[in-house]
Formats: sequence, structure tokens, C-alpha cells
Amino acid sequence: MRTTRSGKLRPARYRAIQPWPMLWLVLFWVGLWGTWSPGIVLLGVVVAALASYAFPLPPVSIGARVRLLPLAWLVLHFLYDVVKASVLVSIVVLRRRPVRNAIVTVDLQSDSDFVLTAVGAMLTLVPGSIIVEARRSTHTLFLHVLDVDDVAGAEAFRQQALAVEERFLAAFEPIPEEAR
Repeated sequence: MRTTRSGKLRPARYRAIQPWPMLWLVLFWVGLWGTWSPGIVLLGVVVAALASYAFPLPPVSIGARVRLLPLAWLVLHFLYDVVKASVLVSIVVLRRRPVRNAIVTVDLQSDSDFVLTAVGAMLTLVPGSIIVEARRSTHTLFLHVLDVDDVAGAEAFRQQALAVEERFLAAFEPIPEEAR
């Protein structure tokens, strides 16, 4: 039993079933089956509830408010970046000259681990760049970037990475510590 702030006793597994993890587990279940039907979704809900009850996770707060319009812009811009980078990587691979690569350091403005992880994942998912190291203590990403010939190219990539962080912070507005 756990005691809440109001002094009431709750079972230790209270809050074991949380809406967002349940939704993701059900979507994962449907994805595993590869088809959608009411029976599969219902079975997914049952399996997700059992998994959540058997392996309870503490409630996780991302410490941010989700803003839908900036989130849509973030997703659209990310998809555009993926398509554009895919074409550019194809061009780099098909041309007949040596490719020069670089390790680019990006010092993020935010000190949130959530932002560090999400921005790093987004940058890695875009073809042509991959995280080599992420320093949590300084919120710095080190990325291997394809076809960077000079310092200006590295700086251009750094500015693109910081723009991704800005769009991410616009979509996930941080909640001040005292308001949580």
C-alpha cells in the first residue's frame, strides 16, 4: 500500500495502467499482427493491460506541453528533411569523386534530457548523419555528417541541427519546474 498526499492508502500497483503507454502497446500489438480488426484491437487492449499490471512503470512526465500546430510543422519539416537528405545521399553515392565527412559538434540550447534524446534521434533518422556521441553533462551531440567539405559546411549543418531543436521546443513547450 502507498500513502497519497491526502493521506489515503492506495494499492502499490495504482496507476499501473496509464493511457499513453496503453495506446502505444495496443498500436504495437496491432502492428505485430499486420492487420486491423476489432478482435485484434480488443485482444491488444487485454494484453497491454496485463503487461502494464504485471510490469508497472512509474508515471513519466515529459515536462512539456504538446502544441499541435508546431508539432505538425515539426513532423512535416522532418519528413521533408528525410526526403531531401535521401536524394542528396543518393547523389553523393552516384557521383565519382571522393567524399569528405566530418564530425560536427552541436551544443544544444536546452538542458533537458528529453530534448537531447529526441533531437538526437531526429538527426540520426535523417540520412547522411548519425550520432557518434551524446554528452548528457553538457547536452552536446557529436554527429558524423556525410559530404562536408569545409568549416562552412559543418557550420551549416550545426545551424540545421539547432533549427531542429527550435522546432522541437516549439512543439513541446517546456513546463517550468515550479508548475509541475
